[in-house]
Amino acid sequence: MRAAVFRQGSIVVDTLPDPVPEQGQVLVRTRACGICGSDLHAAKHTHQFVNLAKRAGNRWAMDADRDVVFGHEFCCEVVEYGPNTPHRLAPGTLVCSMPLTLAGESVQGIGYSNDIAGGFAQYMPLADKMLLPVPNGLSAASAALTEPIAVGWHAVENARLAPDDVPLVVGCGPVGLAVIAGLVIKNLHPIIAADYSPARRALALKMGADIVIDPAETSPYETWRQTATPEGFDGSRYAQLFGLGPKMRPAVIFECVGVPGVIQQVMEGAPASARIVVVGVCMETDRFEPFFGIVKQLNVQFVLAYTAKEFADSLHHIAEGKVDVSPLITGTVGLDGVSNAFAELANPEKHAKVLVDPWG
Repeated sequence: MRAAVFRQGSIVVDTLPDPVPEQGQVLVRTRACGICGSDLHAAKHTHQFVNLAKRAGNRWAMDADRDVVFGHEFCCEVVEYGPNTPHRLAPGTLVCSMPLTLAGESVQGIGYSNDIAGGFAQYMPLADKMLLPVPNGLSAASAALTEPIAVGWHAVENARLAPDDVPLVVGCGPVGLAVIAGLVIKNLHPIIAADYSPARRALALKMGADIVIDPAETSPYETWRQTATPEGFDGSRYAQLFGLGPKMRPAVIFECVGVPGVIQQVMEGAPASARIVVVGVCMETDRFEPFFGIVKQLNVQFVLAYTAKEFADSLHHIAEGKVDVSPLITGTVGLDGVSNAFAELANPEKHAKVLVDPWG
């Protein structure tokens, strides 16, 4: 099979042996696979990526000196079953899966493994138990966005939202856009979103944000205050001490940038008692001043990935039209275009999500 292989710091197209499915596995043909920001970071800062993974418990057991085939946001079609594996789905059935496979009782991740190729390869050996048939005639391209949409849905599901909350999404890359989609499903409005990129702000509106802010011109936190302040609110210390008058609506802030300094900015800008959900994956050393969290009594929560149920729910959200992922797909490349796509994704004005078609 052909694959886009990350090899010694570069992405090259090469021919690899076709995977042979074991018992409990299904050989699938990759139809579409998204390029994730984590893929870009793993390619650009490989040794840092590997070292962090080791320190965090070997979540991604990747050897930087060996070949790896990235790709963990995929939709595939069933080809054939491994030995002694029930033929649950007919060949040609479109399926999605969490990015892992099972070999006996061993769980093996897909996307940063040196031993199992990810979705930038033409074939993969997935676990039969993990396969979800794609419903409602959904296209492979749209179904491939199940994984990133699940990331946003997980963040929203874990934010302990209440009907009176006013959410602020800081950063409108793929993660922030997925969070906006989740907030729309929860019918939690108004949704305020902030990003420096005009293209990303436009996408935030398409995904359902109600108010979109350019932080270079307007403070997202001041916009939040204006939006969340009820008529007749008295912000004086006396009124707040004795609970006089209407109360400010609660704030839940989703940090979806993942670069050093943003958590500090959010803590400085957040109102008292705000809940901050950190969704952006920062892989560098960061710093913040706890004093802001202490004085404001902020609740800071970190989230990652999704549960199996949240992943399945996300597929159905897309298939049932609750989330329109079509605005997010800004390009499709074959294997020969993967390396260039990695470079182009650095420009937020050009792309949101680029899909890889290993057969294109």
